[in-house]
Amino acid sequence: MSKVLLHYTRAGHVENIHRGDFVAVNSAGKIISSIGNAYLPMFWRSAAKPFQALPFVKNGGLEKYNITDEELALLVSSHSGEENHVALVRKILAKLGLDESVLDCGVVRPMSGKAFKKIIAAGEKVLPVHNACSGKHSQIIALAMMLGVDVEGYIRPEHPAQKIIFKHVAMASRVPEDKLEIGIDGCGVPVFYLPIYNMSLAYARLSTPAKGDWNDYEVAATKIRDAMSKYPQVVSGTGRIDLAVNEVTHGRIIAKIGADAVYCLAVKDGDLGITFKIEDGSYAAVTPMTIAVLKYLDLLTKDEASELDKLFPPVLKNHRGEIIGTIEAVF
Repeated sequence: MSKVLLHYTRAGHVENIHRGDFVAVNSAGKIISSIGNAYLPMFWRSAAKPFQALPFVKNGGLEKYNITDEELALLVSSHSGEENHVALVRKILAKLGLDESVLDCGVVRPMSGKAFKKIIAAGEKVLPVHNACSGKHSQIIALAMMLGVDVEGYIRPEHPAQKIIFKHVAMASRVPEDKLEIGIDGCGVPVFYLPIYNMSLAYARLSTPAKGDWNDYEVAATKIRDAMSKYPQVVSGTGRIDLAVNEVTHGRIIAKIGADAVYCLAVKDGDLGITFKIEDGSYAAVTPMTIAVLKYLDLLTKDEASELDKLFPPVLKNHRGEIIGTIEAVF
């Protein structure tokens, strides 16, 4: 059963409560810490992206299409739709000999409010390339091309590229294929339903590939991990907790958001993967929960914790900028 994780207070009274579950696991599958249901089944959403890219990287996609480490980070991103993100998507597609019309991820305003305002101010339209998942879609398109199959319909579960991705997600998370369920994500591709324990296990294996028993996939997993660690702004975006955690810890902790408040972290060379899910899907609760979990697991130095608190103060403010309440971790 989910546990109370966060209290939002006003005038000393609890006004809102966020419940959820979290689990930290090492690459051997040992639970290091948990609160709530460590085996809660949940949709992985965009936090699965590093593992969806495994077949493309393992089978020489980076070399075939001259994909840089920064571009690899974009392929596994949930980017904010900032100018550098859009430019990278277009550059990758150009390397494939394609343009953005091939993207079938749908149109949604960019995650960055500033980026959205720039588009509107310029009298332009929001395009699929601004979609946070356009990097993932570019990767799936590239995989289809490598397989020599038609790109058309690449988002469908029955497409050969999606079938291969499914197998690799099952392998990475150590969920038997006949137990790995799918739904459809916001961007139209299959999304995976599995226990948060297995999500953490996959991230633990990614955190320290040499201990992760990847066999022939160790090099690919290492490349993906290192690209995420080196280019956190590409993986996420300006002002986001994903970026801040990576920058404040100098790449030691890699963070990856999934929609509806699924969140995963990997401690680079620390043999630890962490997943939490906020029960009500609140995006606002993700930032304080991320900081609270890292403190709870003693994964931050005093200076790192202080810096994150400065960037994201655990307080509530009104429209006048006055502090009128608090955000408190209660676990």
